[in-house]
Amino acid sequence: MTDAATVDLHYLEMESEGAPDATPLVVIHGLMGSADNWRSHLKVWQRSRRVIAVDLRNHGRSPHSDDMRYATMAQDVIALLDSLSITQAHVLGHSMGGKVAISLARMAPQRVVTLTIGDIAPVVYQHGHDDIFAALKRVREGRPKNRREADELLAEHVDSRSTRLFLATNLARTEEGELGLRIGLDEIQRGYDDIIDLPAGEAPYEGPTLVLRGAQSHYVTDDMLPALREMMPQARVVTLKNAGHWLHAEQPEAFQQAVEAFLEHHER
Repeated sequence: MTDAATVDLHYLEMESEGAPDATPLVVIHGLMGSADNWRSHLKVWQRSRRVIAVDLRNHGRSPHSDDMRYATMAQDVIALLDSLSITQAHVLGHSMGGKVAISLARMAPQRVVTLTIGDIAPVVYQHGHDDIFAALKRVREGRPKNRREADELLAEHVDSRSTRLFLATNLARTEEGELGLRIGLDEIQRGYDDIIDLPAGEAPYEGPTLVLRGAQSHYVTDDMLPALREMMPQARVVTLKNAGHWLHAEQPEAFQQAVEAFLEHHER
């Protein structure tokens, strides 16, 4: 699938509270995110199945690497499934994680029972995170002692407080007592052209697919739907009202319910 070396991903796992035999759900975060961002969702979904949320390479507590190609990141997740003895899973991915999920489904369709994609299309996007990179570099240079100082540094480049709060989830206390970055920022920036590129894989994924998009987001526009359905012919597109790109955070209950209903309908 790819000749690159995999890394051992950090992950969160929650056992099923009610249906131990149900197909597990694997959750893959987006750019600058982590498994920690999904804890509240995992607690809901674990009522009906085992759930595993991963930290992709260069994110969360996972190792850093210069290779950010989707084939490699998908292979990381497949290697984790192998280590957990999970032969088949429901796979959910948001944003960049959605492209990882699409790549996994195309590369190893026999492992994916259903595919759920959060607000991303299989298209090449334009560069759009320069302010994010600048803000995080400013924090790294400024070596803040607390989160208020970190927020002030982030605000030099990012106006949105909600975005700054999201970026602040990547801060961790250093041995010197300052707040530093736990993500592989330089590796992510060097791999950015791969991140905005197409998902990996050759054949379409023919399995059940749910695409959830935010009504106020520009990431999955109507003119992208032909490309989306060419790669995922069975895709059903659902638009969540009053939601942008971070639809799972802005409309958590609607997002959770849409995913749960989809998984229950396709449970094996």
